[in-house]
Amino acid sequence: MILFIWNLFLAFFWAAITGELSLSTLSFGFFIGYCVLLASSRALGSTHYFRKSRLLVYFIVFVIFELTKSSFRLAFDIITPQHRMRPGLIRIPLEAKTDLEITMLANLISLTPGTLTLDVSEDRKYLYMHAMYIYGKNIESVRRHIKSDFEHRILELLR
Repeated sequence: MILFIWNLFLAFFWAAITGELSLSTLSFGFFIGYCVLLASSRALGSTHYFRKSRLLVYFIVFVIFELTKSSFRLAFDIITPQHRMRPGLIRIPLEAKTDLEITMLANLISLTPGTLTLDVSEDRKYLYMHAMYIYGKNIESVRRHIKSDFEHRILELLR
C-alpha cells in the first residue's frame, strides 16, 4: 500500500513538473513512477505491490478476453439459423469466503454473456448459476472453467 501511495505521489510530481494536470499526464506519470519503483525494488525490499499490479493487469486482460469470446459465441448463435443453446443450472462449490470475493465472482459471471448468477447458498459454500451452453456431460467442464479461471484469478488477486 505504501508503494501505491508513492506511485501516486510520483504521478502527481510528474504532472507538476510538466505543468499539465490531465488524465494522460497522470497516467504517464504513474507509469514512470511504477518503473522507478520497480527499478528500486531491491532497495525497497517489497515485491508484493509489483506482483499484485501484474496480477491486476492479467486479470483485466483475462476479463476482456472472456467477454469478447462469450460475445462472439452468443452473436454467432443469434446470427445463424440453427440454435446451439443448451441452457442449464449449475451448482458451483466456492472457495471464496469473504463478501468481496463472492461478489466479484458473481458479478464476473453475470457480466459474461450467456451466464448469470442466480444465488449463493445460505452457508456460502455454493453459488448457483445459469449457463446457456451446456452440452451433455459438459456441466463439469463449465464448473471447472468457473473454478479454475474465474474464481482462482479473483482469489489470487484479492488474497
